[in-house]
Amino acid sequence: MTTRRMEIQLPTGLEARPVAMLVQVASQYHSKIYIEAEDKKINAKSIMGMMGLGLVSGEEIAVSADGEDEEQALDGIQEYLSNQK
Repeated sequence: MTTRRMEIQLPTGLEARPVAMLVQVASQYHSKIYIEAEDKKINAKSIMGMMGLGLVSGEEIAVSADGEDEEQALDGIQEYLSNQK
């Protein structure tokens, strides 16, 4: 398992459309992926779970991936959250 701290740099934070896009990015990978914010740990492939986090731009989160493509998964999510995708 690999964990990486990331900052959400999307202008609107993780509202409905950005959450749906993040779930799509996470779902491309075989690894199990979790987002941790404050005291919550949510499956990044769960749209309902991710919506419940209410993450805003500038917020720092921990993203964990466990599986055969964990590094690629973290890279893809970091690219999306940094507003480069």
